[in-house]
Amino acid sequence: MARRSKSSRRWVSEHESDEFVRRARQEGWRSRAVFKLEEIQRKDHILRPGMVVVDLGAAPGGWSQYARHVMGDRGEVFAVDILPMDPVAGVTYIQGDFCDEKVLEELNDALEGKNVDLVLSDMAPNISGITAVDQPRAMYLAELALDFARSHLVAGGALVAKVFQGEGFQEFVRELRASFGSVRTRKPAASRARSREVYAVARNYRV
Repeated sequence: MARRSKSSRRWVSEHESDEFVRRARQEGWRSRAVFKLEEIQRKDHILRPGMVVVDLGAAPGGWSQYARHVMGDRGEVFAVDILPMDPVAGVTYIQGDFCDEKVLEELNDALEGKNVDLVLSDMAPNISGITAVDQPRAMYLAELALDFARSHLVAGGALVAKVFQGEGFQEFVRELRASFGSVRTRKPAASRARSREVYAVARNYRV
């Protein structure tokens, strides 16, 4: 068996000792990322029973799971990811690359013309470690989420999107402010301090 690299061993050690990993296991959540959305919900009250929610970059399903938890049996959740995801009760899942037009068509078919109240996007590219490569890819995914939100949100709807601070970030925030009445950036406690990720919380969509 191949030996893990020093950096790999360090990641495993950090992961196993992470308080949010432990809490997720204890509380039955699929990933530590659920606590990012939980904090955003606590501060911004983006989820309510009866909503139609689209979760982009959903696997392994923590955000969809949390959305269903908050909404109970009222409302609908549609989730998309390029990776496989075990079923979540009450969630319609579409596996495929959101950059692919066919996947977008499949999502539109599933929505059956419904207007969307909330778009969640935790999409991120495979990180190469080269900022000049990773940052444009990350901003492209954020732009895709914004484009989808603009074409599907109801008036007053909201978008929560992962973005990475760096080139293109300020321009993206300006785009959000052109379409939404309220735009804030959040750095949840569950977001690792060394990561450049933040979450743009855009509310009160202007159709």
